[in-house]
Amino acid sequence: MKNNTHFLSIIVPVYKQEKTIQKDLENIIQVLDQIRYEYEIITVVDGIKIDNSYRNAKKIKSKNLKVIGYQHNHGKGYAVRYGMAKTKGDYVAFIDAGMEIDPNGISMILEHMEWYNADIIVGSKRHPASQVDYPFDRKIISFGGYIIARFFLGINVHDTQAGLKIFRRQVLIKVLPRLLIKTYAFDLEILSVANRLGFHHIYESPIKLNYGFDSLTHATGLKVIYQCLIDALAVFYRLKILHYYDDKNNRKWVYDPDLEMRVNTGL
Repeated sequence: MKNNTHFLSIIVPVYKQEKTIQKDLENIIQVLDQIRYEYEIITVVDGIKIDNSYRNAKKIKSKNLKVIGYQHNHGKGYAVRYGMAKTKGDYVAFIDAGMEIDPNGISMILEHMEWYNADIIVGSKRHPASQVDYPFDRKIISFGGYIIARFFLGINVHDTQAGLKIFRRQVLIKVLPRLLIKTYAFDLEILSVANRLGFHHIYESPIKLNYGFDSLTHATGLKVIYQCLIDALAVFYRLKILHYYDDKNNRKWVYDPDLEMRVNTGL
């Protein structure tokens, strides 16, 4: 029996996953069919022209799956935000394609959402109950993200970068229109802005992660670390110096009326 109290939307950002996307989506559907919530999956292909990810994802036949995208690559953060704006769930999550993170973690973050009455649950590699296997350069990125998040942005979680998170829709209504980052530090920005706007109930949940050790070259890893640092400093500057994200800034944030309507009417 499905729980009619909450509806779950899952965003799956996809970039260059033509070989695995069908299996990835089948795995996610298999997990979600077992949970006690009604759900939808919104797969966002970040660059339809790049490969056959979009075409292969469309081969999956499921009434709960919607495959969307756009022609050119804009970055994971852009893809997740693009998908979030098209959801109807009162819980909205995202999980990376590629299945480095076990999709069974979706059930865990849902349970944590209920246990803590949370605003946001963050899948965390650094949770004591997590089972993780990932390369050294990724550990550097993860630790660097923690230092920046904790001491510069005021986010009290140990891992901001894992590709599994869930939000209450009310958080997204307030936060999404203010976000600017499209790529590496998207997670840092959305968490720090949510915290800044008063959504302080942010907690961590364990995950099972087996990262592809050949996925990053040394040069690529250094580039990611550098870009994350630049993006994070930009978030710090807007958050702490400019107060760009604050309500008192009196910017005319463009709230998505459809996104807000779905919360207020329960559609």
